[in-house]
Amino acid sequence: MSRRSRLQILVLVPLGAFIPEAGGARGVAFAVTAGVLFAVLAVLWLLAARGDSPEFRRPSRLFVTGTAACAVVLAASAALPADVRVLTWGLLAVAYLTGFAVMIGSATPVQAVALSVTDALTERFGLFIIIVLGETVTGVVDGLAHEPTNALTLAVGLVAVVIGFGAWWTYFDFAGHRRPRPTRTSTVQWMLVHMPLTAAVAAMGAAMVGLAEHSHDSRTPTATAWVLSGGAAVVLCATMVLAASLRVWHLDRGLYRPLARTCVVVAVMCGGVGAARPAPLVLGLALVVLLGVPWGLAVAYRLSHEGESAAEEVSAAEHQDDNRR
Repeated sequence: MSRRSRLQILVLVPLGAFIPEAGGARGVAFAVTAGVLFAVLAVLWLLAARGDSPEFRRPSRLFVTGTAACAVVLAASAALPADVRVLTWGLLAVAYLTGFAVMIGSATPVQAVALSVTDALTERFGLFIIIVLGETVTGVVDGLAHEPTNALTLAVGLVAVVIGFGAWWTYFDFAGHRRPRPTRTSTVQWMLVHMPLTAAVAAMGAAMVGLAEHSHDSRTPTATAWVLSGGAAVVLCATMVLAASLRVWHLDRGLYRPLARTCVVVAVMCGGVGAARPAPLVLGLALVVLLGVPWGLAVAYRLSHEGESAAEEVSAAEHQDDNRR
């Protein structure tokens, strides 16, 4: 691990500790620590940019300037009221991502090569999703740790873990570890869509704490039901938007077009389950079934096409035998 990585981790540790109450009691501490992190990142990028060739100096300066500006705004937001502070963070995130997209869109052909998505980058994004998916397991364990262990609580916890598996197979079966088409629009789409997708998985993990803690309730708490069901809906839709940027989207149209429509319908049904707020076990089982629908469609499609391919091979072999005779 490099010294630069160790420096970032030293700042990330307290930042992570302030996240649970960042919108309230620990908002000031989070703002200051986040400002320090972005300042460190700006300095590190500035040091790295010293070896840039001439064609990369301007975008490097823009990136360093934008990162430093984020550091200033984050630190200054510590003086704002809590509600205004959170709004400021949201607007800053939108501005930062917009600037990133504009940089890619306005890059010269030579610069665009450096911004292309490589196999190594797809692997890192996949690892990031795996890390966030681990939060679903952590959420279940945290919820079970605060409740007496019994059959119902354990059943809800295990079902919640399977919901996490549903998010896992949705992403990796349909979009994960695949490169986008070699265009700027597809590159921007691929990178940015990973963010709401990751946020949705993290939100599902947070909601699983409440799902396990309220295992014996007749209805799931409103916030827990909406966050968990809404997160599942976002995962389904975001995965399809992400898939639309991939090369395979056009190569395998027979699968991805009906799959996209199915995911939208299932996402709406997830929202309906969240609005109904059934008992935690029922809610969990319903989401497991719904997340399994697109996967089942894909499996059926693959099996049918494998059967067709096998039939075509047999037919071709028989045709060759007839010709030999």
